[in-house]
Amino acid sequence: MHLSESTWPEVQELETDLAVLPVGSTEQHGPHAPLGTDRFTAEAVAAAGVEAYRNETGVDVPIAPAIPVGIAEEHRAFDGTLWVSPDTFRGYVRETVASLAHHGFDRVVIVNGHGGNTDALRELTGDISRHDDAYAVAFTWFDSVDSELPMGHGGARETAVLRHIRPNLINEDELEAASKGGSEGWGEWVAGVNLAHDSAEFTDNGVVGDPAAGTAADGERLVDDAAAALCELLGAVDARER
Repeated sequence: MHLSESTWPEVQELETDLAVLPVGSTEQHGPHAPLGTDRFTAEAVAAAGVEAYRNETGVDVPIAPAIPVGIAEEHRAFDGTLWVSPDTFRGYVRETVASLAHHGFDRVVIVNGHGGNTDALRELTGDISRHDDAYAVAFTWFDSVDSELPMGHGGARETAVLRHIRPNLINEDELEAASKGGSEGWGEWVAGVNLAHDSAEFTDNGVVGDPAAGTAADGERLVDDAAAALCELLGAVDARER
């Protein structure tokens, strides 16, 4: 159930204390993929995971509206990228979780689609669980799957998922140029230290990896695998004693 598409009496009738909150980013993903990639993928995995859980248990878990802007200042050199400070991001997510808990949904799985959010979410879910009237964990979908496709940025894994869920948003004509203008790895590493703070320091077009390597069939498998992992996590969060 998507909260934004439901009425309040429908939400009131739900018999669960679980909820899912997708979070993403609005940032460059190369010349071939949309700025909303991280939100679209998080939303797709959240919906598929909740459907799998409903099919397995009969429980309908509400999905909150996705938070579309995250911690993404590292992509500031590329037009259209939006970002907020880590403090603003943590505060917004924390208060959103608190509002879910107010209505009885006090076990929240945050489904994340953006690598730049991961450290803040790990810290935040610990604070929520220790100090607030809720229990929260963060699930980053691309860390939950075992795939030969490298993650990169706007690379094979993300492009594959988009080719599956939103093929109309992929600029296929730009894929070859995207592959040639990108970099093989994230950053400039010396002695275990990344010297680069912004992506424009090591990739000309914002891409890391080869986006053309990810097919729609690959994307379908990735979403299915991530959904299965999310379904398992929802069960564990539901059963966990607090």
